[in-house]
Amino acid sequence: MSSDITFTIAQKFPPAGLAEAWRDCLTRGELPSHYVTPEYLLESQFAVERPFAVLAVDCRGAVTGVLTGLHQGHHLECGQISRPQICFDSGADLRATADALARGMLEEARAETVLSVYSWTLVDAFRHFGFRMRSTEGVVVLDLTQGPEAVFKQFDENRRRNIRAAINHGVEVFQASTREDFAAAYQVYLAWLQTPRKKIVWNKMSFAMFERMLRLSANRRLFLARHSGKVIAGVSLRFFPRGLLEFAANWSLDEFMKLRPNDLLHWRAIEWACREGFPRYSLGGAHPFLRRFGGTVAPVYRYRLDRTWLRRHDLREAMSDRAREWFERLPKPIAQGVRRFLGKS
Repeated sequence: MSSDITFTIAQKFPPAGLAEAWRDCLTRGELPSHYVTPEYLLESQFAVERPFAVLAVDCRGAVTGVLTGLHQGHHLECGQISRPQICFDSGADLRATADALARGMLEEARAETVLSVYSWTLVDAFRHFGFRMRSTEGVVVLDLTQGPEAVFKQFDENRRRNIRAAINHGVEVFQASTREDFAAAYQVYLAWLQTPRKKIVWNKMSFAMFERMLRLSANRRLFLARHSGKVIAGVSLRFFPRGLLEFAANWSLDEFMKLRPNDLLHWRAIEWACREGFPRYSLGGAHPFLRRFGGTVAPVYRYRLDRTWLRRHDLREAMSDRAREWFERLPKPIAQGVRRFLGKS
């Protein structure tokens, strides 16, 4: 079955011919994103984690599928719940292509004990290699082919009100283009890292890395919100041209949150994306703030191969699932008491 489709592994930006075949595959794929392009291997913030790509290649030399990922200690991670990093040529043999990608992933993994792949679609070929499938919460995805007005009408009423309020308060949105723009955005980013509103689990980037990443304009855009001449918030986007647009990051100054800059930033980004012909906008999660943009929650499937002794990750997850099921069967007053005891009410 898979003899006509082999794999090749790229750990640095590929030669021109392979890069061209790679991009050609993405033009025929469903929801191709920036992190499945050759440019993924240029992302400097991932250098320590040794990014790689597995390419499925047929007998003609055409690329039929792409899988990208990182080495995270003992974990080989191909995407996250918020961002699948796999794409298939819609006209290729899906099973044979997935088989080749799995074999390439196993070769790249070597001694890693936990291998994870996230996908927008079911890829049953991974089960042949011992991967277990799990459905996750999914990601809010907006259909931009409807046009901006139709998208706006699907927003929660409060979201529409916040956007109008931001405009009335004089908040302006523009695309970063100069070193001064990036420097102002970086100061917002540093302040956001220290916010007392929530715990931020990010490794601090240097300004050089921050600017270098966001200047990859062929695959990224940075929108900034400004009030009275001061940059107060920013939204970073990544994309494959005319493919999937993804929300990458958002930073804002706490003292200006009442002006609702984040709502307006997303709206201006959506307007721009519609003009540019992007068909879908992935918001990278499904929590309440994002669900208020409307759209649909697209499923994301995780395939994981646990090679630890006694499959302890699978075991721990199964025990957690059992505990959750038990908790959900409790009478409501008892469940509320348990939440209060655990400090989660």
